[in-house]
Amino acid sequence: MSESVRAVEGDRWVVVGLDNGGNANNATVLDSAGDFLVEGLLESPSRVKEGPTIAVESLAEAFENVLAATGVPRAAVRAVGLDTPGPASADGVISAKGSTNFVDPAWRGFDVRGALEERLGLPVVYNNDGNAAALYAHHVHFGLLGSSRSSVSAIVGTGLGGGVIEAGRIVSGAAGMAGELGHVHIPMEGLLDGDQPLPSCNCGFFGDAESVASLTGIERNLLPHWLARYPDHPLAAEGSLATAAKLVRGLGEAGDPLAIKIFEQQATAIGRLFTIAANFTDPDAYFVGGGVVQASAAFGQWFLDVVRQHTHLRAEQQKVAAFALVPDLDMAGARGAALAARQALPRSTT
Repeated sequence: MSESVRAVEGDRWVVVGLDNGGNANNATVLDSAGDFLVEGLLESPSRVKEGPTIAVESLAEAFENVLAATGVPRAAVRAVGLDTPGPASADGVISAKGSTNFVDPAWRGFDVRGALEERLGLPVVYNNDGNAAALYAHHVHFGLLGSSRSSVSAIVGTGLGGGVIEAGRIVSGAAGMAGELGHVHIPMEGLLDGDQPLPSCNCGFFGDAESVASLTGIERNLLPHWLARYPDHPLAAEGSLATAAKLVRGLGEAGDPLAIKIFEQQATAIGRLFTIAANFTDPDAYFVGGGVVQASAAFGQWFLDVVRQHTHLRAEQQKVAAFALVPDLDMAGARGAALAARQALPRSTT
């Protein structure tokens, strides 16, 4: 057995967490003592581009693989937590307009939670990936105090995901759309540079947080402007903006002036988003995750410091609010999904 996994002990029951991504599924197991039995990534192909039928079967394979790796009997599993990228309903029905990861038309309006529940014959608890990562960050930061604390998380990826946690539980909302922080409008005055155009988002909004703080925002809005300011920059020679956008993070770590300008704008946007959260939910903690903070520790800390600098809190809030990076981000989705599944079990079970 791999050193990264350990078997369940005695007759403890477990829940399984499945994190569904554009290329891979990641799986974990959480036992009744509150211990994760998988230390690192346990990945398998997600095959989401091949449509829902094949993708659901791939999720079932990830479920079986993690049980085999940890030596957990199937009978010990009480529930499965599933997360996918949004947008999707609270019950795991993919948006009728589709999603960035779910490009096959058959995904539109598809009940991925229900399909997996039917395939496995076990209760499946659904959350989007931003909410799952937010729950895990909250759990790690607060530990046993988590049920009496609140937090807001912003997860920078292809888009801008996020999550709102209140009393240790995910705030899902009536339609499951709570925590879609990327589509909150933020003030642009003082954030944009000179004649920089008002950034647009794939959702159709102008000036929302995702239009700045996301990989899509870099490609679509930020990089074209800053390349015009730095016409001799090496990124100008790249074949496409999409390729160039993926290189910005590495340049930022190296202190490249163009990349630093971009990440300053992104961090400022998240700070302004958190300022809105401070006046709306007044959380105990603010978490930042995503590829930008998975860079070097020094760069991640710099980014977080800029976020904090642009989060305007009242003096009373400054005394109690914490700022931190989402830990173990590669595993945060699967682990958060497992935590949500455990929370959903009847109290008599836990």
